[in-house]
Formats: sequence, C-alpha cells, structure tokens
Amino acid sequence: MTSAGRATQPPLIEDHHSPEDFPMARAARCPFDPPPALAAMQRRARFERVRLWDGSTPWLVTRYADQRALLLDRRVSANPFSPGYPLPTPLTGRSSFSFILRDDPEHARLRRMVQAPFTIKRVEAMRPAVQRIVDDRIDELLAGPRPVDLVRAFALPVPSLVICELLGVPYTDHAFFQEHSAVLLRRDVDPALRTAAHVELTRYLDDLMGRKAAAPADDLLSGLVCRVESGELTRQEAAQMGVLLLVAGHETTANMIALGTAALLEHPEQLALLRESDDPVLITSAVEELLRYLDITHTGRRRAVLEDIEIAGVTLRAGEGIICSNDIANRDPDAFTDPDRLDLARGDARRHVAFGFGVHQCLGQPLARLELQVVCGTLYRRIPTLRLAGDGGVGDLAFKHDGAVYGVYELPVTW
Repeated sequence: MTSAGRATQPPLIEDHHSPEDFPMARAARCPFDPPPALAAMQRRARFERVRLWDGSTPWLVTRYADQRALLLDRRVSANPFSPGYPLPTPLTGRSSFSFILRDDPEHARLRRMVQAPFTIKRVEAMRPAVQRIVDDRIDELLAGPRPVDLVRAFALPVPSLVICELLGVPYTDHAFFQEHSAVLLRRDVDPALRTAAHVELTRYLDDLMGRKAAAPADDLLSGLVCRVESGELTRQEAAQMGVLLLVAGHETTANMIALGTAALLEHPEQLALLRESDDPVLITSAVEELLRYLDITHTGRRRAVLEDIEIAGVTLRAGEGIICSNDIANRDPDAFTDPDRLDLARGDARRHVAFGFGVHQCLGQPLARLELQVVCGTLYRRIPTLRLAGDGGVGDLAFKHDGAVYGVYELPVTW
C-alpha cells in the first residue's frame, strides 16, 4: 500500500451509506498493512460508522489527532458495561472484568498497585538479564536443527521467560499458560471455551499466590499477596491482575518479535541497517518504527461516550460507541510523512499510538520496548544470514487474522 494520492483533509463525517463490517480483512499480499477498506475509510472521513458482530454501529475514528483527543477525554468510558460500548466479543460476565476495563478512580487505584516494577528505571535494570535470556535462546538456535520455527524457538520463549521472572511464575508451566492464553486471544473461539480458559488461568494464579502467601519472594505476585493481606485487593482481583499481566506480558511481545522479523525479511535494506550496526540510537528508533508500522493491536481501542462530545466539528452523542483504530492512526499522513513506508531511521516514530494513549495506555510498554531493543540489537547481528525457510515468501505465512493480537502462527527460518 502506498500513500500516494491520499487526501489529508477528508470530510468530517460519513454517515450516508450502509456501514461496513468491522474488523475488516487485510489484503492477502499486503499482510503488514491495515485493511484496504480501512485505509479507504480514512481517506473518506474522520468518523464513519461500522457494523460489529452484534449488529451495533459504533463510530470508527480514523485520524491520529482525533484518537488522541478522545483517548484523553474523561467523557468516554473503557467500561464494557457502559451503554453503547462496542464489544469485540460477547460478554462472559463480570468475573473477568480486568482493571484495564475500568474507569478512574478505580482504574487508577488498581493500576498503581502493579506499576512500580514497570517504571523505566526498574525495567532498565533488567537489561542485563534480558540480554542473557536472548543470548541463551540464540545459542540454542545456533546449536539446534534447521529449519526452525522462530515463534516457538525464540519469539515466544523470550518474553515468557522475562515475564515469569518478573511475576514469579515458574517457566516450567509455560505450556499450560501459553495454550490458555492463545485461546483467550482468538476472536473466533466459542465464548464458553474462552471463559473456561480464563477460569483455568485464574485458578492457576490464585493457587500460585496461595503458595506465595506461605513463602513470599521478591516478585510481583508476592506483592499482590501483600495487597490482599492488607485488604486493598480481594483475592479474586489479585488473581485477575495476575492473569492480565501474564497473558499480556508474553503474548504481545512474542507476536511483535515474530511479526517484526517477518517484516524485516520482507524489507532487506532495512534489515541490513540492524545487521550492520550496534548503534543504540538506531536500535531504539527501529523498535519505535516497527511498533508504528505493524501495530499488532489491530481491533482498535474501544470506548463508550458518556456525555455529548464536540470534536472537530462533529458531535458524538452519549450512549454511542467509538473505536479508535490505532493501526490506521499510525498510518495517518497528517501525523507521519510517507506513513506506509517502513523506515527504521524515522525520527518521529515514537509518537505512535501502538501502546494506546491517555490513562489507559499500556502499563508494560517500558518492558516491551526493552525486550524489543535487545532482540533487534542482537538476533540479526548474531545470525546475519537469517532467512525464510522453504520456497514460499512472507505472503505465504499463516497470519493471525482471527486474533485479538496480530502476528504469525509460525515463522520457519534457516540460515
């Protein structure tokens, strides 16, 4: 997809034709780009209605500036029980009601209980440990058979090992939590199966915290146990926090590592920049550009309007739903020059909204950035001839079109 011919000042609103179904399909041969229909929508209007699985028709917000303004606005709610909230799948009850889907002040109260380990200073202190994990996995790759699935052999283990260390979860249980996490993140899974997976993960975290109550350690789950004992959290709230941090802490970064590698293999001139340089400035820039260009959270940030909002000459009414489609916001030509081009040296990529914006932006983004920086600064230099295995190209890979988090199911590589 190219940005040539894009209109930078679309009409404010388009509400005169039948809404298109959302999420939309990506083009088969352009798996790294937003869906063509979504790009066309951005050219048409800043706000346009879409149709969801339940027949509801929320507004889709196509522009970067409008999304940031709305995600900062306290007149919109992240609570899926708010009238008009655009649900991505059927609700399965309040038992799995994560704190990230609550509004302030309750959201802020709960978030503060787990944010300390994710501060930039605390995360930066983990860099040597993350470097050892990455180096160890690359050592195993180099000593093992070829070809190999980079997802299973590297992209999934690296963030799993890191988040297990941070939380205090035994990595020996990785097959269990990875399997159930994958079920939670499939959009097309039977709701009963999704509920069962969440119940199993919650039970697992609850049991683990019970053991930490008897023998606390220096980890995040032990800290949550202290919050329970002090009466600040219920045992169920603590277990649900554990589920969120465990699932988000490995699945998102794993998909980003694999998808980013696939994108770099498709853009060899960009891959060469990382392979031939150890400049930390370039590595940091490359990570931000990959986050902007790929944006694995591809079903949008969803909100309900609590009070009428006037924005850019448009009135969003109380009780209406909005979807901030961050993947298309990160391709907004008014925000990024030549946005459909992957440019690892892009100077302003960090302004992306891949981690969201406002009070609900991703808690774990410092850790994700660190892991991606270590991977980008290590993998391609240590395995300079890394390439796709087999006769197929990137377009032949199995992409997670059905996932709440976008990525590839497998990435067969050799060297």
